[in-house]
Amino acid sequence: MTKSQLIESVTDQLIDQQPSYKKRDVECAVNALFDSIKVALINGDRVEVRGLGTFRVKQRDARNGRNPRNGESVDIPDRKIPFFKAGRELKELLNQN
Repeated sequence: MTKSQLIESVTDQLIDQQPSYKKRDVECAVNALFDSIKVALINGDRVEVRGLGTFRVKQRDARNGRNPRNGESVDIPDRKIPFFKAGRELKELLNQN
């Protein structure tokens, strides 16, 4: 699902409950949510969404790698990566028979 598809889906669900909401309002809310998660991760904070999971930043240490084209050794610097861990409720929903 793309971001625009997510906005459409949320808009369709909200219009049934609150006809006053417009697609533009939903788009602003979705963008604000994503921006808030980004800012929290940039600041090193953890974001927990109950029933969905946890977003956090992991630190990868520097290491030596290989260039696949010529086999030369390449130094890979340490870096931060975003990490998502699914929550128990989401895992249970996915594994229902």
